Amino acid sequence: MDISEAQRDMRRGYMSGATGILASSLAWAAATACVYLLSPQQAVWVLFIGGALIYPASLLISKVLGAPGSHTRGNPLAGLAGATTFWMILSLPLAYVASIVQIEWFFPAMLLIIGGRYLTFGTIYGMRFYWVLGFALAGAGIALAMLNAQPLVSAAAGSAIEFVFAIVAFVLHGRWAKQSA
Repeated sequence: MDISEAQRDMRRGYMSGATGILASSLAWAAATACVYLLSPQQAVWVLFIGGALIYPASLLISKVLGAPGSHTRGNPLAGLAGATTFWMILSLPLAYVASIVQIEWFFPAMLLIIGGRYLTFGTIYGMRFYWVLGFALAGAGIALAMLNAQPLVSAAAGSAIEFVFAIVAFVLHGRWAKQSA
């Protein structure tokens, strides 16, 4: 399987990653609601738990929408997806420590971490779109940190950015699927 075939296989299996972006935006929305209704400290855990559920939720959404929610066995890009997941998990303690030092830093730190992970999705799916998404999240994280934005604003920004990009990803996937048929 060459790189182009591997990318097509990933796009076909996971709807070009659109379902994952949607699931992530829902995790951010849950954290936003928690900041508003409970506290930013509790929202940290909501985002961590919601983040752990992104992959299974995205598979469920994929299957409901008619995609396999899987890739072909032996796809070499699966290893890259797994490696970036471990990198992200290993980065979470940094965001947690930021939340202890200054709660306003947690959500911007998470935007940077997640934005960085999305950059690799450009290779996994063969879509420059993920570079735009990654830099949008990272740029928002930097701006929100510099502005010392309140956690509600930062969490809502994460949810809104990912929701808008999820819609764009579904549209891009639909166009690609039509061209590939």
